[in-house]
Amino acid sequence: MVTSAVFDAAAAASQVVAALLPQADAERAAQAKRYLKSDLEFLGVSVPAIRSAVRDVARTRRELDRDGALAWAVELWREPVHEQRTAAIEVLRCYTRRLLPADLALVEAWVREAHGWAYIDPLASGIAGPIAMVHPDAWPLIDAWAADRDFWVRRSALLTLLPGIRRGGLDHERFERYATPMLAEKEFFISKAIGWVLRETAKKDPAYVAAWTRGHLDQMSGVTFREAVRRLPAEQAARLRAIYPRHQGHSSA
Repeated sequence: MVTSAVFDAAAAASQVVAALLPQADAERAAQAKRYLKSDLEFLGVSVPAIRSAVRDVARTRRELDRDGALAWAVELWREPVHEQRTAAIEVLRCYTRRLLPADLALVEAWVREAHGWAYIDPLASGIAGPIAMVHPDAWPLIDAWAADRDFWVRRSALLTLLPGIRRGGLDHERFERYATPMLAEKEFFISKAIGWVLRETAKKDPAYVAAWTRGHLDQMSGVTFREAVRRLPAEQAARLRAIYPRHQGHSSA
């Protein structure tokens, strides 16, 4: 195991940046900055290229310990550059199995700082969710996110459920506890997240999604409804569309 005592986090971060710089594209950078409505600097490097750069460096550090992985990620995140922050998340993803519930404090801090789906979604579904899958004592921390004042933090709570859905099935009790109070919200990114969880669940358990959707039709925004029925069998989806009161012409949360 490579310990943080002998690991140079700054050097590892510099290796990643050195791999990204030759791929910088000013036109792509300008487009991404407009699309994400971000105040960060952009190099114009694609997400697959960022992932590849991180993995190439990580391959030489397979035995890196938890503290070293965290230090490397923090070193990348500290710069207000989109690609470096994306790379920081990818570092955590590479070493997720070594992370602990205590590391959700870092995830939460980054969620609050990022205020954007491009960083928050992978932090929630790719980092926080897998931590909770391995360490059930992480869930009380995530439960608190679901009632947070910051809607990005609330969205994160919902999206931590996605790994469980993909590996086995939805935690019905937790989803209902998170999602039901949020149905009244008008924030697009909350409505979309509820629908996303339902859409993923429908791939394995369409009966549950159809029943839950039917039971909440009067509270459900158009965004949530469309995502919820997207992966349902055609007949079930058609029945729900026929009785959804705001289906026709409703295009926003």
